[in-house]
Amino acid sequence: MGLNLLINNAGIYTPTASLETADAEEMIRTYKTNAVGPMLMAQAFLPLLKKAARESTEKGLSCSKAAIINISTIMGSIEKTSESFCKPVISYRCSKAALNMLTKCQALTYGEAGILCVALHPGWVKTDMGSQEADLTVDTSVRGLLSVLPILSEKHSGTLLNWEGKAIPW
Repeated sequence: MGLNLLINNAGIYTPTASLETADAEEMIRTYKTNAVGPMLMAQAFLPLLKKAARESTEKGLSCSKAAIINISTIMGSIEKTSESFCKPVISYRCSKAALNMLTKCQALTYGEAGILCVALHPGWVKTDMGSQEADLTVDTSVRGLLSVLPILSEKHSGTLLNWEGKAIPW
Protein backbone atom coordinates (compact mmCIF):
# COMPACT_ATOMS: atom_id res chain seq x y z
CA MET A 1 0.00 0.00 0.00
CA GLY A 2 1.28 3.47 -0.83
CA LEU A 3 0.67 7.02 0.36
CA ASN A 4 -1.94 9.06 -1.47
CA LEU A 5 -1.56 12.46 0.15
CA LEU A 6 1.40 14.23 1.73
CA ILE A 7 0.60 17.66 3.18
CA ASN A 8 3.67 19.70 4.11
CA ASN A 9 2.50 22.32 6.58
CA ALA A 10 5.83 23.66 7.81
CA GLY A 11 6.02 27.30 8.68
CA ILE A 12 7.99 29.53 10.97
CA TYR A 13 7.74 33.27 10.94
CA THR A 14 9.62 36.11 12.57
CA PRO A 15 7.31 39.14 12.44
CA THR A 16 10.16 41.60 12.98
CA ALA A 17 12.41 40.26 10.19
CA SER A 18 12.96 43.29 7.95
CA LEU A 19 15.67 43.97 5.39
CA GLU A 20 17.50 45.91 8.09
CA THR A 21 17.19 43.35 10.88
CA ALA A 22 17.18 39.86 9.33
CA ASP A 23 20.55 38.16 9.60
CA ALA A 24 22.03 35.07 7.95
CA GLU A 25 21.09 32.80 10.86
CA GLU A 26 17.43 33.92 10.73
CA MET A 27 17.25 33.46 6.94
CA ILE A 28 18.84 30.00 7.05
CA ARG A 29 16.69 28.81 9.98
CA THR A 30 13.50 29.91 8.24
CA TYR A 31 14.57 28.53 4.87
CA LYS A 32 15.43 25.16 6.45
CA THR A 33 11.98 24.83 8.00
CA ASN A 34 9.82 26.37 5.27
CA ALA A 35 11.55 25.09 2.10
CA VAL A 36 14.13 22.42 2.91
CA GLY A 37 11.84 20.55 5.32
CA PRO A 38 9.08 20.03 2.71
CA MET A 39 11.68 18.93 0.15
CA LEU A 40 13.10 16.32 2.54
CA MET A 41 9.61 15.09 3.49
CA ALA A 42 8.74 14.59 -0.18
CA GLN A 43 12.01 12.73 -0.74
CA ALA A 44 11.34 10.48 2.26
CA PHE A 45 7.80 9.62 1.18
CA LEU A 46 8.45 9.53 -2.58
CA PRO A 47 8.62 5.71 -2.80
CA LEU A 48 5.20 5.42 -1.12
CA LEU A 49 3.71 8.18 -3.29
CA LYS A 50 5.02 6.49 -6.44
CA LYS A 51 3.61 3.16 -5.27
CA ALA A 52 0.16 4.71 -4.70
CA ALA A 53 0.25 6.33 -8.14
CA ARG A 54 1.32 3.07 -9.82
CA GLU A 55 -1.37 1.03 -8.11
CA SER A 56 -4.18 3.54 -8.71
CA THR A 57 -6.74 2.90 -11.42
CA GLU A 58 -7.55 6.63 -11.65
CA LYS A 59 -6.68 8.58 -14.77
CA GLY A 60 -4.81 11.88 -14.57
CA LEU A 61 -3.50 13.51 -11.41
CA SER A 62 -5.46 13.85 -8.17
CA CYS A 63 -5.20 13.84 -4.39
CA SER A 64 -6.87 10.44 -4.23
CA LYS A 65 -4.20 8.98 -6.55
CA ALA A 66 -0.98 10.56 -5.19
CA ALA A 67 -0.24 14.17 -4.28
CA ILE A 68 2.18 16.49 -2.51
CA ILE A 69 0.45 19.57 -1.12
CA ASN A 70 2.81 22.28 0.13
CA ILE A 71 1.15 24.83 2.40
CA SER A 72 2.53 28.13 1.18
CA THR A 73 1.32 31.72 1.24
CA ILE A 74 0.45 34.64 -0.97
CA MET A 75 3.41 36.29 0.79
CA GLY A 76 5.67 34.01 -1.29
CA SER A 77 4.22 35.42 -4.52
CA ILE A 78 6.65 37.86 -6.11
CA GLU A 79 3.90 39.43 -8.21
CA LYS A 80 1.66 40.06 -5.18
CA THR A 81 4.37 41.44 -2.87
CA SER A 82 3.41 45.11 -3.10
CA GLU A 83 -0.14 44.31 -1.96
CA SER A 84 1.01 42.81 1.35
CA PHE A 85 4.36 44.50 2.01
CA CYS A 86 3.04 46.40 5.04
CA LYS A 87 4.56 43.43 6.89
CA PRO A 88 7.99 42.86 5.30
CA VAL A 89 8.76 39.55 7.14
CA ILE A 90 11.69 39.02 4.77
CA SER A 91 12.84 35.56 5.88
CA TYR A 92 9.29 34.17 5.71
CA ARG A 93 8.57 35.69 2.28
CA CYS A 94 11.85 34.47 0.77
CA SER A 95 11.47 30.96 2.18
CA LYS A 96 7.89 30.63 0.91
CA ALA A 97 8.94 31.92 -2.54
CA ALA A 98 11.50 29.09 -2.46
CA LEU A 99 8.73 26.66 -1.47
CA ASN A 100 6.68 27.83 -4.46
CA MET A 101 9.65 27.15 -6.75
CA LEU A 102 10.09 23.74 -5.12
CA THR A 103 6.42 22.97 -5.82
CA LYS A 104 6.82 23.87 -9.50
CA CYS A 105 9.97 21.73 -9.78
CA GLN A 106 8.27 18.83 -8.00
CA ALA A 107 5.33 19.08 -10.41
CA LEU A 108 7.62 18.97 -13.44
CA THR A 109 9.60 16.05 -12.02
CA TYR A 110 7.04 13.90 -10.20
CA GLY A 111 4.12 14.48 -12.55
CA GLU A 112 5.56 11.83 -14.86
CA ALA A 113 5.21 9.33 -12.01
CA GLY A 114 1.54 10.30 -11.54
CA ILE A 115 2.05 12.57 -8.52
CA LEU A 116 0.16 15.86 -8.34
CA CYS A 117 2.12 18.73 -6.74
CA VAL A 118 0.34 21.93 -5.67
CA ALA A 119 1.02 24.83 -3.28
CA LEU A 120 -1.95 26.08 -1.25
CA HIS A 121 -2.37 29.39 0.56
CA PRO A 122 -4.64 28.89 3.60
CA GLY A 123 -5.48 32.60 3.84
CA TRP A 124 -4.65 34.93 6.69
CA VAL A 125 -5.78 32.76 9.60
CA LYS A 126 -6.40 33.52 13.28
CA THR A 127 -3.55 31.43 14.71
CA ASP A 128 -0.49 32.18 16.82
CA MET A 129 1.28 33.09 13.58
CA GLY A 130 -1.61 34.93 11.93
CA SER A 131 -2.74 36.75 15.08
CA GLN A 132 -6.29 37.68 16.04
CA GLU A 133 -6.21 40.47 13.42
CA ALA A 134 -6.43 37.83 10.68
CA ASP A 135 -9.41 37.54 8.32
CA LEU A 136 -10.23 33.84 8.67
CA THR A 137 -10.96 31.45 11.48
CA VAL A 138 -9.06 28.17 11.50
CA ASP A 139 -12.34 26.36 10.79
CA THR A 140 -13.12 28.47 7.70
CA SER A 141 -9.61 28.04 6.31
CA VAL A 142 -9.52 24.28 6.91
CA ARG A 143 -12.99 23.75 5.44
CA GLY A 144 -11.92 25.75 2.38
CA LEU A 145 -8.71 23.78 1.93
CA LEU A 146 -10.56 20.48 2.36
CA SER A 147 -13.06 21.51 -0.32
CA VAL A 148 -10.21 22.37 -2.73
CA LEU A 149 -8.31 19.07 -2.37
CA PRO A 150 -10.85 16.87 -4.20
CA ILE A 151 -11.09 19.22 -7.21
CA LEU A 152 -7.34 19.37 -7.85
CA SER A 153 -6.19 17.84 -11.14
CA GLU A 154 -3.34 17.98 -13.65
CA LYS A 155 -4.38 21.52 -14.65
CA HIS A 156 -3.44 22.65 -11.12
CA SER A 157 -0.11 20.85 -11.00
CA GLY A 158 2.72 23.23 -10.15
CA THR A 159 0.43 26.14 -9.23
CA LEU A 160 -0.29 28.22 -6.13
CA LEU A 161 -3.98 28.35 -5.18
CA ASN A 162 -5.76 29.96 -2.27
CA TRP A 163 -8.08 28.27 0.22
CA GLU A 164 -10.98 28.86 -2.18
CA GLY A 165 -9.19 27.25 -5.13
CA LYS A 166 -8.41 30.54 -6.90
CA ALA A 167 -5.04 30.84 -8.65
CA ILE A 168 -2.41 33.15 -7.19
CA PRO A 169 0.32 34.34 -9.59
CA TRP A 170 3.89 33.49 -8.74
